[in-house]
Amino acid sequence: MKKLRKISLTIVGALALFVAASFATGNGYLVKSLLFNFADVDDFKKFDNDEVTTGTPQPWPTASQYNKAQLPTDLAQHLDSTETGALLVLRNDSVVWESYWDDFSKTSLSGSFSVAKSITGLLIGIALQEGKIKSIDQPVADFLPTFRGGGKDSVRIRHLLTMSSGTDFSESYINPFSITAEMYYGSDLEGTALGVEMETVPGTLHRYKSGDTQLLGLILEKATGQSLASYAAQKLWIPMGAEQKALWSTDESGGRTKAYCCFNSNARDFARIGSLMLHQGNWKGQQIIDSAWVRASGTACMINDDIGKPCHYYGYQWWVAPDFPGVFYARGILGQYIIIIPSLNTVVVRLGRIKSPVWQNQTPALIYKLMDWLPTLP
Repeated sequence: MKKLRKISLTIVGALALFVAASFATGNGYLVKSLLFNFADVDDFKKFDNDEVTTGTPQPWPTASQYNKAQLPTDLAQHLDSTETGALLVLRNDSVVWESYWDDFSKTSLSGSFSVAKSITGLLIGIALQEGKIKSIDQPVADFLPTFRGGGKDSVRIRHLLTMSSGTDFSESYINPFSITAEMYYGSDLEGTALGVEMETVPGTLHRYKSGDTQLLGLILEKATGQSLASYAAQKLWIPMGAEQKALWSTDESGGRTKAYCCFNSNARDFARIGSLMLHQGNWKGQQIIDSAWVRASGTACMINDDIGKPCHYYGYQWWVAPDFPGVFYARGILGQYIIIIPSLNTVVVRLGRIKSPVWQNQTPALIYKLMDWLPTLP
């Protein structure tokens, strides 16, 4: 018994030293990273958040055939096996099908993870049309003066949009000591995002990097003089008539917004983003985003990727489905999707806890199954 107690005290002492050392060296994020282990859809409860406020709500109309269709067996099994929480189908600007599982509902908030990247990309387009950003070929250093030296001066906003910045940011979701974990759990987003070094010439290699989107977020906050949540409310949530305020997580109270992740909302309000893109940036007669920006967002950048082939699956912070011409989508790590299908005048939102497999061409299994079912809807 004494030996066991001694071992226990040793372990507790070691943990206490680790915690103290982590915070003393400015690496307190390691404690959170090890404690929480992996991201979940309700992580906004662990973080500080800014509110994305609403104006006058514009509820979605429901179609005459609302929820009268039957899910095919293979799609239903897929949704169940991937722990789907919400599935909403918007067709011809009306909700034609929706369902919720577990603790998800029409009003429950859920983390969207990298769907936030696509929202950040839209805000860059709006800032550009407002003249707050002169051009996407403007150097990042124009907004972030310390982002200089070692080749950083050559990085343009365009390179961040297409994730071809050339920085050494390493996208790792398992390693608790990674820069990804530091951005997610740390309290110095700006310092972490700016601390990258250059590996390749900007614009020559597409490699998925959350750090590129975080730099876009910092640029937006400097260019607009607003937090991302405030700017998103003013330019998106209020004019689109969102029914519920959203939350956008920050690194600390009053701190920097996690631009690459952590926009928290519900399926019905996420569908507004999809509808805006479906209608080429127009919301009920109001051109919120330039149609050219929408087209560029959903057009593959064709910059060589890690296997030496042109990237035919990523545009300006939006994914492209190569097997289905015209289809593009926002995607989060746990299978959060906003899918735009122009040929069917349809938007699909899926929220949940497990991502569906991705084929070699980067098209998720979910889209294949949806594209078998959606044309049969009344």
